[in-house]
Amino acid sequence: MTPAARISAAIEVLDHILAGQPAEQALLRWSRASRFAGSGDRAAVRDLVFDALRCRDSHAALGGGLTGRGLMIGGLRAAGRDPAEYFTGQGHAPAPLGPQDSPENAYEALDIPGWLRPLWDASLGDRAKAVAGLMRQRAPVWLRVNPIRADAGQAEAALSQDAITVEPDFRLGTALRVTANERRLSQSRAYRDGLVELQDLSPQMACASLPVTTGMRVLDYCAGGGGKTLAIAGRAPDLTLVAHDADPARMRDLPQRADRAGARVRIAARPSGSFDLVIADVPCSGSGTWRRTPDSKWRLTQAGLDELVALQAQILRQAATLVGSGGHLAYMTCSLLDPENGAQIDRFLRDNPDFRQVARHLWTPLDAGDGFFLALMVRG
Repeated sequence: MTPAARISAAIEVLDHILAGQPAEQALLRWSRASRFAGSGDRAAVRDLVFDALRCRDSHAALGGGLTGRGLMIGGLRAAGRDPAEYFTGQGHAPAPLGPQDSPENAYEALDIPGWLRPLWDASLGDRAKAVAGLMRQRAPVWLRVNPIRADAGQAEAALSQDAITVEPDFRLGTALRVTANERRLSQSRAYRDGLVELQDLSPQMACASLPVTTGMRVLDYCAGGGGKTLAIAGRAPDLTLVAHDADPARMRDLPQRADRAGARVRIAARPSGSFDLVIADVPCSGSGTWRRTPDSKWRLTQAGLDELVALQAQILRQAATLVGSGGHLAYMTCSLLDPENGAQIDRFLRDNPDFRQVARHLWTPLDAGDGFFLALMVRG
């Protein structure tokens, strides 16, 4: 596909997304209907779509309107390129530019939904504008070295055999940032053999800060794919690791991932008893991961946020009942919004005086990872 044809494809996909279709579903639909597109074409169209969604409102203003066409025109203008070179109407290129494609009034390039802006500013304070700016860029790809299988040096050497280059992070010995050939990861020997797992830096740092010692009973209460369970597995020997999720289907890949990582994890439909550490990485707005899932930024509503906050409080109450005396409760979100984070924990501590807070931290993209919140509490 030519660059202009890829832009035409991105316009088609974006129009479906703007009509309400989730981004991944729209991309899959286009891919299945476009068998002529090679892997490079599919990757390029995906990049165009996600870049446009990260900067939706500002690109729409630059491109003359909130349409797939407007977003592509605006994106080219934002990058300092002339849209007329691609919008020629020749072959599979989009139709030539017209008066309707002229830029609109100047627009502050924050690309945060208008209704959310006051809450965004209140939650992040003097970091709000800088974090919004980083949300308009692609997120880095991070790997977590699995100490059960390898150390960082061995993992880096194995990745280099597949031409994947990484650089370590001085804050965490198990964190590697991918600097080239990230799309080869899933087929690499280092990944297949369990030396590394895909995991953003912020949750890696959160898991590394948890109090994990030999022989502990640990429950991952909202396990999902099990990334945090596996991150804990390499922290100490003889751990009893239990994974639970309200939707068991989310954990369907966990047994295979655990086997690859050399970790022993028990899946529990109804966990019971008491645990030394309970992790509750609750469903949330995902506002800290909007670089990776930019369409969710524009689908979030106030009503949806309110429902999430209520669900988080319910899960927190349930998880707390499984924490033994002297045990810890770790509440986590991939959100930057205070109602899901600090305000949620303040309310829980008021209602549960047998818990006290040990630590609270909010990571942002200014720290090089996704937005991520951790509150660590102890019982008794």
